[in-house]
Amino acid sequence: MNAPKPTLFNRLAGFLRFVFWGLLILVLVATFLGRGAVEAERTEALAKFQESRKSRAIALIHRQDRVSILGVPVASYINIDDSEAVLRAIRLTPDDQAIDVILHTPGGLVLASEQIARALVDHKGKVTVFVPHYAMSGGTLIALAADEIVMDPNAVLGPVDPQIGGAPAASIIKAVEQKPVERVSDQTLILADISRKAQTQVQGLVHELLADSGQMPADKAAQTAKTLTEGRWTHDFPITVKLARELGLKVSTDMPKEVYALMDLYPQAPGKRPSVLYVEPPSGIRDGGGAGDAPAPSRPAAPARNEPRK
Repeated sequence: MNAPKPTLFNRLAGFLRFVFWGLLILVLVATFLGRGAVEAERTEALAKFQESRKSRAIALIHRQDRVSILGVPVASYINIDDSEAVLRAIRLTPDDQAIDVILHTPGGLVLASEQIARALVDHKGKVTVFVPHYAMSGGTLIALAADEIVMDPNAVLGPVDPQIGGAPAASIIKAVEQKPVERVSDQTLILADISRKAQTQVQGLVHELLADSGQMPADKAAQTAKTLTEGRWTHDFPITVKLARELGLKVSTDMPKEVYALMDLYPQAPGKRPSVLYVEPPSGIRDGGGAGDAPAPSRPAAPARNEPRK
């Protein structure tokens, strides 16, 4: 008995299945090859920067990256994997060799940030942290361990006041102090106790980092540590170059061009449409020379995103 011939619908379904799997394989291959090429460019740029400064260059850059095969943006922050990698790089660096850290991060885990900061303080060679845009929360903690902080004139650091359960420790303590204890739940009292301990621990850590790194004398370090950890500002408050210097930090604005070039290799995951568009001047004008050819449109910046808390 002869088998029935496939209908038009069955043929069309088979064709669509073939197209689907073919496209999926192409996306997988393109994603793999594309990420490999970008990583190679980043490694080359970092190697050139390291060679020019005769140092150990470490890039700790957190962007919202398209890392899945479907291009879903995934935010990143300082975690234990980062601290393990940075500690290994420091461990492989000769004691007398300088270390340059390029830092761009919204913050992250306190433990991971503290491990990196303590390792940098203990390194005998000069440690320089470059902040081209921002290093908030745990990123600021790492920057405080440097002998020198180099910031873009418009870059910012941030407070390092501890956050407990998504809320500022200082605010939890203040809320408890404004109520009779019998009207405060046991859970809130526990959080307040943890908050006081966290404030003391982080303030002591910041004091130690500032004093041991040589950023400032011990007496000045104590006052600056209190300012950064007591919760006088919101956690996303921007500490500008001017304010950082007023706090006593050793801050320079002599940012090497190679750092900006490296940051260009870490583009933000694009949205559906650009929120910022501008035209760069010709290279001659941009570098201080004369007029050049007609400018080309720049790569648009991606929409801003919420920053994870420390």
